[in-house]
Amino acid sequence: MNAATEQLRVLIADDHPVFRNGLRMLLSAQDGIDVVGDASTGREAVTRADELQPDVVVMDLQMPGVDGVSATRQVVQELPGTGVLVLTMFEDDESVFTAMRAGARGYLVKGADSPEVWRAVSAVASGEAIFGPGVAERVLGYLTRPLSAVTTWSSPS
Repeated sequence: MNAATEQLRVLIADDHPVFRNGLRMLLSAQDGIDVVGDASTGREAVTRADELQPDVVVMDLQMPGVDGVSATRQVVQELPGTGVLVLTMFEDDESVFTAMRAGARGYLVKGADSPEVWRAVSAVASGEAIFGPGVAERVLGYLTRPLSAVTTWSSPS
């Protein structure tokens, strides 16, 4: 967190302008959160993150050009102090695990309510890993299955 302002600096990356604007309003309404910018593509998310140095990037997975997983990987490599919170429509195992392997610290589904989103942004900024309830169930289910039943996902390239 930026100590000078005591505000969490957040960048929103989503290709849907109405969703981006709504999320900006939602996050800006919370004390302690400053939405410093937004991006509509993965490539733009990486560029804007580099320019703006946010504490957290809220990243959709499906965007034109560079997808959210690739953008997450680049942001985490180039800005290790910036956390990525995935906020997407997809909660299948492959999407969740691919995003986490790319370096995302949190994963929420777009049906999350306002307090859950605020809490997740704060948790990711603090270095915690956080999942929405449905995603957490899937992760725990995966981790508690017998090894013979666990599907092996390939590492992202």
